[in-house]
Amino acid sequence: MARVPIAELEALARRALERAGASPEMAGATAAALVQADAQGLSGHGVSRVPQYSAHLRNGRADGNAVPRVVRERGAAALIDARCGLAYPACALAAAEVVRRARTLGVAFAGVTNSHHSGASAVHLAPVAEAGMIGLMLTNSPAAMPAWGGRTPLFGTNPIAAVFPRRGRDPVVVDLSLSEVARGKIMVAAKAGKPIPPGWALDREGAPTTDAAAALEGSMLPAGGVKGAMLALVVELLCCAVTGARFGFEADSFFTDAGNRPRIGQAFVALDPTALAGDDAYNERLETLLAAMLADPGVRLPGARRRALAAAAASAGVEIPDALLAELRSLAD
Repeated sequence: MARVPIAELEALARRALERAGASPEMAGATAAALVQADAQGLSGHGVSRVPQYSAHLRNGRADGNAVPRVVRERGAAALIDARCGLAYPACALAAAEVVRRARTLGVAFAGVTNSHHSGASAVHLAPVAEAGMIGLMLTNSPAAMPAWGGRTPLFGTNPIAAVFPRRGRDPVVVDLSLSEVARGKIMVAAKAGKPIPPGWALDREGAPTTDAAAALEGSMLPAGGVKGAMLALVVELLCCAVTGARFGFEADSFFTDAGNRPRIGQAFVALDPTALAGDDAYNERLETLLAAMLADPGVRLPGARRRALAAAAASAGVEIPDALLAELRSLAD
């Protein structure tokens, strides 16, 4: 394993993406988000994605020159077309739009269409929390999980993230996928040739497997059984039915270099607490609940571990596998 300073790793990822065809703006936004994910311990959504994104840019699965824009709007709602580029600039625009509209209207929704893999969802919500607002982000992804009772992958792992700002303190951050485990973790295990725990996935024949490579060719199991499968359905509809984006079963896997442009969707929501009970009431109620949670010595607030890892990485750098570092350097240079 190699430990690389954050600025150096970000510059390396940016150069690799630019060399693959991404514009400086797209490469910069993407590299920053990927490195932040690595700093928070989310290696499945970190710079391990750079080789994949680079291949998609070179093979036309993503347009490196795309510039996202608002294509439709009405009041608190806006539709953003990512124009088949990497998702990060479009997600940044969506976060900015919901904050701007919620300041005036109290709440806002931005849908992103014609998009791509968006990485660690909570990273995109940082500007919403910094604005003192509650934020939600949903995204669908290429088919990985069957509908409940089925065997054919139909829904994506469909992450959900939420941030709740706190007065003078770091926000509460919730970020989870609706599969038993994030698909990125299986990707990392497959690259390392390591097995995965039972209960994470099925192979292509629908049988339980601990083989990470077989799991990538098969399907993921939903978290919470039927409840997770129903939530995945909700995410598909919110991210695609109202944005015109493709459902998970219409998008080719992110894990193949060749394939169609995914054209998946994301959904962002911002809610200004001052529009309802008010900022003082919101903070009092939030802190009352958090204090009750922390009164139990076994409880840790969501997002606390990620912040601790990010603080350590800011000074000590990010640890990544030697083989990945060599691959990044090759792509960049």
